[in-house]
Amino acid sequence: MKNLRRFLVGVIVALIAMSGFAQTATEWKALEGDIVLYMANDLGRNGYYDQKTIADLMGRMAEEVGPECVIAAGDVHHFEGVRSINDPLWMTNYELIYSHPELMIDWFPILGNHEYRGNTQAVLDYTNVSRRWSMPHRYYTKVFNEDGTTVRIVFLDTTPLIDKYRTESDKYPDACKQDMQAQLDWLDTTLKNAKEDWVIVAGHHPIYAETPKDGSERADMQKRVDTILRKYNNVTIYACGHIHNFQHIRIAGSAIDYVVNSSASLSRKVKPIESTVFCSPEPGFSIFSIDKNVLRMHLIDKNGKVLHTITRTK
Repeated sequence: MKNLRRFLVGVIVALIAMSGFAQTATEWKALEGDIVLYMANDLGRNGYYDQKTIADLMGRMAEEVGPECVIAAGDVHHFEGVRSINDPLWMTNYELIYSHPELMIDWFPILGNHEYRGNTQAVLDYTNVSRRWSMPHRYYTKVFNEDGTTVRIVFLDTTPLIDKYRTESDKYPDACKQDMQAQLDWLDTTLKNAKEDWVIVAGHHPIYAETPKDGSERADMQKRVDTILRKYNNVTIYACGHIHNFQHIRIAGSAIDYVVNSSASLSRKVKPIESTVFCSPEPGFSIFSIDKNVLRMHLIDKNGKVLHTITRTK
């Protein structure tokens, strides 16, 4: 019976993805899984652009799919980060925007390049202020286990892994202070020991993407991070933000799906490249729907439409 239910849910999800539409509670309910996780990034616009619209949508959809948490993949605060745990931006960028009762769940953040323009320690210390803000370290890992389905999320601090930010100490004063090799060694050890059904790695910066941003960012990520991600053949998805649009990239020789999650406020144009499976300039967020043998990542626009679904099976 459980296998039949999963089959029917898979059919419904496929139809929704093909139609590019999911705006009713019934259709949203079909996006459920044993474990449901939200991912949102590039948020902080004081509610402007589409931030408040998407925040409200996240709350309404949460009523149907019941996410365990929100993966907040960097740049929660534009443009200069925050100065302290008492900075008013905590209210105008975050607390007063994501106010729906169903979003009073754990938020697991990572630092983006804009956080690195300000007081990065204050972003970690806000854990002691907000019940839902949970950031134990600049990089860390979290395991979810529900009814025998397990998934490990590996949260990276990508800004210090990129030379561009390390050398611009006037703009990103904390980047060069971080021990790059210590993080890479930790990542290697974490993936080596990961035995969960699924492993998702989340960072702010892309490894592969179409973007006018400096190519050295991706070159550094490919050289330093991607080599480790491919090493143990257990990473399913690398998901990031930074580019402000949706992109799904597949690279020859890699079993990893590289996904850029769009901005949950202000989005930007995008065009396909040779390795592009899907791309869209729409703003939005993503939903991970995870069962023992099937993992789906749904890319959701600001109207609640499923624009594209990445499906991985065992």
